[in-house]
Order: sequence, then C-alpha cells, then structure tokens
Amino acid sequence: MKRWSNNELKIAFLLYCQMPFGKIHSKNPVIVKTASKIGRTPASLAMKMLNFSSLDPEIINSGRKGLGNASKNDRNIWDEFHNDWENQTVETQLTINELSIKQKEKSLTGFELLDYSGITKESVINVRIKQDFFRKAVLASYDGKCCITGLDDPRLLVASHIIPWSKDNGNRLNPSNGLCLSALHDKAFDQGLITVTPDYKIKVAKPIISKKNHPFLREAFILYDGKNISLPEKFLPDPEFLRYHNKKVFLS
Repeated sequence: MKRWSNNELKIAFLLYCQMPFGKIHSKNPVIVKTASKIGRTPASLAMKMLNFSSLDPEIINSGRKGLGNASKNDRNIWDEFHNDWENQTVETQLTINELSIKQKEKSLTGFELLDYSGITKESVINVRIKQDFFRKAVLASYDGKCCITGLDDPRLLVASHIIPWSKDNGNRLNPSNGLCLSALHDKAFDQGLITVTPDYKIKVAKPIISKKNHPFLREAFILYDGKNISLPEKFLPDPEFLRYHNKKVFLS
C-alpha cells in the first residue's frame, strides 16, 4: 500500500477541518476532486479524513466514531496544526494551489490566483487563504448554522473570532477560537453587547437588557439571554478564549 506523504496528510487534514462530519464520504465531489489532485482514490482520502476524526475529542465525546487506526504520522500532523494553525494552513493551501496550477484548475479555496506582483501578491493571497480557511472550518463545525439563532443562510453567517484577530496571532486560525454567528450577532459580539460564557451560555449586556421594551431588541437578543448556544460537532470553543471575551470585550 502506498505510504501517505506528509503533504498528502496535511491536505487530508485541512479538508477534514473544512467539511461537516456527515459529508465525509467517497462520493463527495470535493473529496473526489482532491483525491485526484494527490493521486489517491476518493475512498482512501475519505478513510484518512475519518482517521483524523478518531483523534477529535468532540467527535468522540458526541458518541460518534471516526475510523480508528490513526497512525503516528496522523497524530503528528494533528499536533503540528494545533501548535501552528497559521503557518501550517497557509503552506498546505499553497501546496494545493501549486497542484491546481499544474492541472490548470482553480484552487480548492474557490478563488483564482490574482495578478499581483512581489510582496503584495504574496500577502494578499495569504490573507485570502487564512480568511477562507477560518470561515470554512468554523461554518463546517456548526453545520452552517448560527449557534444562537439557528439561521442557516451562508450569506448571512460570519465566522466570528472569540479573541479578536489583532490580539492573539497564534490562534487567529484556530477553529476553537470561532463561533458561527449571524451578521447581526457577530457585530454585537464584536462590540461586547453579547458574549458566551465558558459553560456556553449566552449573556446579553446591560445596555441592551435595559431596553427590554424595544420589540426588535427583545426578539433578537434579550430572549436568548441565559440560553445555551448550539454546540459544534467539532472544534468546541475553548473556555479560556470565552473567558477572555467575557472579561476583556463584554460590556457587563
């Protein structure tokens, strides 16, 4: 059996992060296309992704089972990404882009490489890769639904950082630093008008609670105060990140 290279494993893991657990199967068009790029069968790529799921605490704790027999190399790749999300993600996506260029296709991020030059081109592409990965990973974790309202229109959903992008370089791309929120609730979360406690309860700030007679604010925010968010199927929000938001951002 052909041994999996580190690059192939990284591509499989990157895809695992950006795909809902229930869509990991050999007939998924994205898996079929990716398998072709790396010279694997769709079945073998899906199996490798399920190997990674067997290392995922949220998948295990939910009672679902990934495919066992994760190798030492699978575990190493898991650890490499969790220790350095930003560099591992960018380097792996650039590898995919190179394969796409060779095959004269679009990259899997869904955008064409843009015609910039020098450092500007590199920096713009890197930012696009980071933004695209974080959004896909967070939305996939929450099955494309706002964790507060259940809204499921992707045009109205945001992958919201718990610790702001500018405050923690090491966790900018960590999916456990994200919540899937509607655009409205993302803005409120960013401004500290709502938060999520470390035990995953929604808390609404006093400036909104004080306007309990306002019909829109009551329906959009106040009715959710004290309720639990819908938890993701993987990449559970880190309680320490939520504690940071409670203390540093939330208008208590």
